[in-house]
Amino acid sequence: MIGGLIGGLGASGLFAAARSIAGERAVKDLSHLTPEQRARYEAMHKRMMAALTYERVTVPGKDALAEWERLKASGRGWPVVIGSDEDLERIADQFTTDDPTIFGGVPGSTPRPPAQILAAAEAIRFPADLQKWSGAYRPEDLRAPLGDWPTLVGDYAPDVGPSIANDLMTGAPHDRVHILLLPAGHGWEAPAYLRWGNWNACPPPEYHVAALRDWNRRYGAELVAVNGDTMDIRVRTRPRDRAEAVALARDMYGYCPDIIDQGAGSISSLAAGLMESDWWYFWWD
Repeated sequence: MIGGLIGGLGASGLFAAARSIAGERAVKDLSHLTPEQRARYEAMHKRMMAALTYERVTVPGKDALAEWERLKASGRGWPVVIGSDEDLERIADQFTTDDPTIFGGVPGSTPRPPAQILAAAEAIRFPADLQKWSGAYRPEDLRAPLGDWPTLVGDYAPDVGPSIANDLMTGAPHDRVHILLLPAGHGWEAPAYLRWGNWNACPPPEYHVAALRDWNRRYGAELVAVNGDTMDIRVRTRPRDRAEAVALARDMYGYCPDIIDQGAGSISSLAAGLMESDWWYFWWD
C-alpha cells in the first residue's frame, strides 16, 4: 500500500520489516532494521499518525459500545470504533496511503478529499453498479452454494456489540479501544472520511458509502466500527422473510465474498443469520 523508497528499502517493505505477525495481531519488531532505517520508520510513523487529525476518544474495550452511543447522541460528528493501538495504526496507514508528504508516494499523487469521494458515491447505485469497479468479483466467480436452510436457526452468537472492540484470538475486550469522531452527518459517509478500502477484493471508499447508504435506507444500518479489514454494522430492521434474506445475502456476497467463502459457507447460512441478528460483520482478506 505504501510507496516510496527509504534507504534502499521501499516504505511498504520497511513497515513490513518492522512488524511480525503473532496470530492475527501485528506486533512491532524493529530489530531487523538498521539504525538509519529505524529512524526513518519512526519519522514516517510519526507523520502518519499525526495526519489523522480527527478527535479521538479512548476507552476500555468493554465500554466501547456505550461510549459510541454517548458520542453519537452528543451531535459532535459520527463516532467510529477503530479498535486497538494496532488497529488505529492500520487505519492511519490506509488514510495516508496516497499522501506524498507522508511516505513519498507517486509523484503528483494526492489523497482524495471526503467531498470528492462522496460525490463519486452519489453516482453509484448499489448493488447494480458494483460490477463497474474493476476489482469486483465477476458473477461467474461467485460460486457459493445456496445450501440448505440451517435447522438450528436460533443457534447463533448473541448480539454482543462490535467485534473490533475485542481481541480476535481470545474474544476478550481490548484493554483500550480508540473511537474517532468524524465530521460526517451520517454513518454511511464514514468510509469517505477515512479513505477506507481499495485493496485486494475490498472496494474503494465510494462503493462502501453507496452500500451503507442503501442499507441505511432499507434496514437502518449504521456503521459502528471499522479497523484495517473489518466492518461492524448494526441494523434497526431485519429481513422480513427468507426470500428477502437470501436476496440480501447475495448482495452481501458480491460486496464481500469472504463473508461466505471464508465464513458462512453458503447463501442460506448467511441469510439465516441476518434474520437472527441486528449485527452485520464484514471482513476482507
